[in-house]
Amino acid sequence: MSTTCRQETMHSVWDAPYFTGVTTMNIYCTPWCGGHPKPENTIRFHTREEAELAGYRPCRNCCSTLPRGSWEDHKHEIKLFVPAEFNFEENVKYLLRSSNECLHRIDNNRIYKALSVADETPVIEIRTGDCRELVVRFLGDTAPSRKWVRAEVARYVREWFDLDRDIVPFYRLAESDPLLKGPVQSFRGLRTVGIPDLFEAVTWGILGQQINLTYAYTLKRRLVENFGRSVDCEGETYWIYPTPDKIAACSVEDLAVLRMTVKKCEYLIDTAKRIATGELSKLGLLQTGSHQAAEKMLTSIRGIGPWTANYVSMRCLRFPSAFPIDDVGLHNAMKHILGRDSKPSKAEIRQLSAGWSGWESYATFYLWRVLY
Repeated sequence: MSTTCRQETMHSVWDAPYFTGVTTMNIYCTPWCGGHPKPENTIRFHTREEAELAGYRPCRNCCSTLPRGSWEDHKHEIKLFVPAEFNFEENVKYLLRSSNECLHRIDNNRIYKALSVADETPVIEIRTGDCRELVVRFLGDTAPSRKWVRAEVARYVREWFDLDRDIVPFYRLAESDPLLKGPVQSFRGLRTVGIPDLFEAVTWGILGQQINLTYAYTLKRRLVENFGRSVDCEGETYWIYPTPDKIAACSVEDLAVLRMTVKKCEYLIDTAKRIATGELSKLGLLQTGSHQAAEKMLTSIRGIGPWTANYVSMRCLRFPSAFPIDDVGLHNAMKHILGRDSKPSKAEIRQLSAGWSGWESYATFYLWRVLY
């Protein structure tokens, strides 16, 4: 595949025309997969989302976790092709908002991070390439030997930066919106930087409840460094977020080292148990079909309120209509842009956001960026 600039839109050109589900293996494949299942054991899906919502997992041979043509595999590095409406530097600036971040580091405009994929822990460097591409290089001897693992790394990075979403419609609506016009001009190319792992997203939301962002990062570091695992590579130590199983096996007394409230410790343990047993899953939440239904499912869990549920829907489930309307940061950003002495009321926020339908999550993220 040529590395010249591309004019196509990924979502319309870089995907398969259909996907084939193999009922005997509960996997789905692209039409160009090398496997040859019996016709009576197959079912056709129009989209990847349809297959995954039906409970099928991607085939490891054809790497159907990725849109066709969205990446190139060079074994020791991979290339991800990105849309025109993506600015790597703007996303790096967002990731630099806290000096206490423990899950990635940034040096010379390059992102360094360790990932956990199956039984491997690749450590990656992400940088911009020649033209509309990101180059993901595997550090040291951590390059995965299996292509499907490298494909999962590519998928993680694409999901992290929401690279497969067409945000042109959002930019169009922002052009005439008094609250969004300025932020979009200032931070154009910023994506809603995600948290692909459900457990990390939910627990980060719980940790951040009713405290400032600085202290939330402190709690996160304590959680990661006490209950996560680390890997050393090229003179640096990289941390992996704790697994649900690890926290599910803890008692409240075990979590005392975090120095947070007993209730929050209970919330973390309960959430970990639900995810570890499969009672709560990312697929299950996506199968609800809407952020409202996902919010209802999440808020039925002790310790998860509407703010946390919408936060998870924004940054993990990627529902574009998710809207944490009670968020203090959102209120302060609106107050700042409007040049007012007081925050807008909830009724005013609903009125001001009336034109954001279908893009509430992106609108919120760009307004947050004004402050953070």
